[in-house]
Amino acid sequence: MIDHFSSSRHRGSLFARIITAPATRFVALLALCAAYIQGPLTKLFDFQGAIAEMNHFGLHPAAFFAVAVIAFELVASAMVVSGILRWAGALALAGFTLFATLIALRFWELPPGMDRMMATNAFFEHLGLAGAFIIVATIDLTKGAGK
Repeated sequence: MIDHFSSSRHRGSLFARIITAPATRFVALLALCAAYIQGPLTKLFDFQGAIAEMNHFGLHPAAFFAVAVIAFELVASAMVVSGILRWAGALALAGFTLFATLIALRFWELPPGMDRMMATNAFFEHLGLAGAFIIVATIDLTKGAGK
């Protein structure tokens, strides 16, 4: 007869090893930063589009803000993924996300309907991202980046 408890402990142990593996952590941090890597790369390859985006949100001089956002997102993402001052990069991305969310996703100003619902969902998803970055910073500060 199969011992159910030892079998489930073994699976839990394997699951725990997979979840806590350095490769899993790396992939999870990369996924968390994916939008902050993809966005600036898109802006680099379509710099006129990046300038148009800054103008759309009233950020002037637009070219300066486009370059600043590109550099900021790439550097902060690299910090989070690499572990070099991970807590600082994570807190910077949390603050940036909150600030950008308040500028770009002002759902309360939209009339009821699909656009408002989509902006509301995106607003709260971005709050979740900011919260995740704060959790990353907390873990990094309390346990150390290499642990």
